[in-house]
Amino acid sequence: MWFNVSMVQSGKKKVLCFETDEQGISMKIYQGVVLTLEVIVLIVKMYATWFYSIYKFFVPPEPKSVKGEIILITGAGHGMGREMALSFAKLGGTIVCVDINSTGNQETVEMIKDSKGKAHSYLCDVTSRTSINEMAEKIRKEVGEVTILINNAGIMPCKPLLQTGEKEIRTAFEVNCLAHLWTLQAFLPGMMERNHGHIVAMSSMAGVIGLRNLVPYCGTKFAVRGMMEAVHEELREDPRDFSGIKLTCICPYIVDTGLCKNPKIKFPSLMKILSPQEAVEHIVDAVRREYHEITIPSSLYYINQMFRVFPRSVPLHIKDFLDSGLEAQ
Repeated sequence: MWFNVSMVQSGKKKVLCFETDEQGISMKIYQGVVLTLEVIVLIVKMYATWFYSIYKFFVPPEPKSVKGEIILITGAGHGMGREMALSFAKLGGTIVCVDINSTGNQETVEMIKDSKGKAHSYLCDVTSRTSINEMAEKIRKEVGEVTILINNAGIMPCKPLLQTGEKEIRTAFEVNCLAHLWTLQAFLPGMMERNHGHIVAMSSMAGVIGLRNLVPYCGTKFAVRGMMEAVHEELREDPRDFSGIKLTCICPYIVDTGLCKNPKIKFPSLMKILSPQEAVEHIVDAVRREYHEITIPSSLYYINQMFRVFPRSVPLHIKDFLDSGLEAQ
């Protein structure tokens, strides 16, 4: 019989520790059994989650109520921001309209109030962290804690990268990307205190696939999706319970909001331009059902997931066949 000898210092004394070969083998067997059991549990969890996801695909969750929720929407003065404000107000939410355009923002508020809804107007440059923090404090005092945050404000410079100026690129990242971080830092702590809230980020199909004439825009929208995944992981892995905070990332195709000046669509019936009203129907439904991520139209989500498993050149053939995108302005 062989012995493995090691010296262990305890205080000022050194103690000899003897470990037989049999004990070492037993430990390895024990560790192997534990690892095997952990792998089996992992496989069971994966299959159970997969089947549950299939079930939820055919039997979607019931839409939650947003009545009484304080819903902040950036870029609420026009387009999808305005349509979301009107839709959520009809469902009983108290809408906090935020925009740099005071006229359009106030118009949205008046439209909500004319429909007997509740709305408040706040003028804010979302690229300024200081302005966002000051606005957040005012909202807490005048309206209450924001429970649903919708980061909708965005701009879309549409031209080849080498023709895009530095100021345009910086502004695109400040509005489309950095503003999300500033609003999250301002409003997420309140949600965490109550373990209640919902964060909605407007990304784009340009945040799923790269498109010509939209290089900086694609960069910002890919970043939004990455940030949302990372925030989800921070909340999920925190030892405190933040299961009451939901996140939804929205990836529309082309919506007729005025940002898309020169759309190029080969098959209009298959890849049609959506009206803001049509897009918002999907967005509101996704928020109420607490979906993690959606594309508009929804078919693009599954098409993209399917073709991502193929070599890179394969989906490029499909992309060339569809021949859709935006021409330079």
